[in-house]
Amino acid sequence: IASEAWADFEIGGETASRKDRVLDVRQGELCWVAGTVYMEMPLKPNVLEDIGKEHWIAAPPPRIKYDTGVALDGDSERGAHAGGGKGLAGAQIMLEDESGRLRLTGGYLSGGLLVTGAIVAVMGTENSDGDFEVLALRVPDLPRQPPRWETEDGDAALQGKSITTKRPSAGKVAIISGLGVSGVEGDTLLLDLLLEYLLGESTDPASQEQAASISRLIIAGNSLSHSSPIPSREELAAATKKGGRKTYGYDSASYNAAPTDHLDQWLATLLPSIPITLLPGEQDPTSTSLPQQPIHAAMFPHSRAYMDPPTAPEGPGWFDSTTNPAEFSADGWRFLGTGGQPVDDVYKYLPDCEERLEMMEAMLRWRLTAPTAPDTLWCYPFQDGDQFVMKECPHVFLVGNQPKFETTVVEGPLGQEVRVLAVPRFKETGELVLLDCETLVPEVVRFEVFDEG
Repeated sequence: IASEAWADFEIGGETASRKDRVLDVRQGELCWVAGTVYMEMPLKPNVLEDIGKEHWIAAPPPRIKYDTGVALDGDSERGAHAGGGKGLAGAQIMLEDESGRLRLTGGYLSGGLLVTGAIVAVMGTENSDGDFEVLALRVPDLPRQPPRWETEDGDAALQGKSITTKRPSAGKVAIISGLGVSGVEGDTLLLDLLLEYLLGESTDPASQEQAASISRLIIAGNSLSHSSPIPSREELAAATKKGGRKTYGYDSASYNAAPTDHLDQWLATLLPSIPITLLPGEQDPTSTSLPQQPIHAAMFPHSRAYMDPPTAPEGPGWFDSTTNPAEFSADGWRFLGTGGQPVDDVYKYLPDCEERLEMMEAMLRWRLTAPTAPDTLWCYPFQDGDQFVMKECPHVFLVGNQPKFETTVVEGPLGQEVRVLAVPRFKETGELVLLDCETLVPEVVRFEVFDEG
């Protein structure tokens, strides 16, 4: 992409040349080079520094943004804004490859979104300070998008089956995230309303007809509530005053099997009627490193009867417990879904950006599902290739556990169109997203519980 864009680019009679390595850039020479972005931010976690410390200390609380000292629990790091702390002024953008790093500068960088891990090509020249003045920037942009039903037709051809052009009538795909099942009796009313709606047992005939058209339910992460949250300082102090014993982190004596049992019963009630795709999330009982492994079948003694056996052919099953992120097909469309952690981490890098859809579009154009892994997101080490690189362009890109429902259509240079969905947490908003499988136009169904008091 950069070669096509800058093949004949000239400034003052000088043509931009390509450099294979960032260390080949020379001062005053107009050139372009490709590499991986690295963001150096004062408050960003650094695993190498943690390993190198002789004396271990408690980890700081998770931050809202890496350019401020404000943490998620409302606490702030002393000195972040005064007395030697740095804000955005301390952030540096670098381009790195196997040879070294090159610091990037210039007003052009302020107009786009960049985070650690994004693969870009930059064109410009090195100044007297040794920094690379960026005049233009290119990203990989959207990859090839397969036509609808291409995957299913290819699988049928490989199995020796005849390819049919007669397709079943398209229905709707229901998408939800953040169920937050806790096992507490008082938290079940919203879930019961959702269950009755999906089974067509409530509301008027029009709504029942709409529910009957749902061909699949996708649960995008955080099906369970936080299993054992670490108490805050205030909670610890209050517990100590009352004479209770101090507990830090996970307490095995407080294990409660009710949340997983309740989720299993809830899924088992739905499964005879609706196929389900289940993605794990940050709070679910599976691995913390991306890609998160599927929630094990042992967690679903009642629902696992609907899972396909290991010898079954590839394709959407009746109950799919998948990885996070996950690629799968529904009604011929290619879906790419995550539980929300990659977008939440990208959000921390961008000081002045609150638009989640812009971040999701940028991830599509970078062709990366989790760009900040493994720098600030835990992930498995890969030897043969990056598993988070998008090989094909999806038709639907959905991200769960977002602050509110948002949607847009991202268009690519070759006519690709991707429906982007930010799915809110159901436990907080009571919102279910219905995606029409013919037009890919979403609508929101809201469930509310009114408090008489």
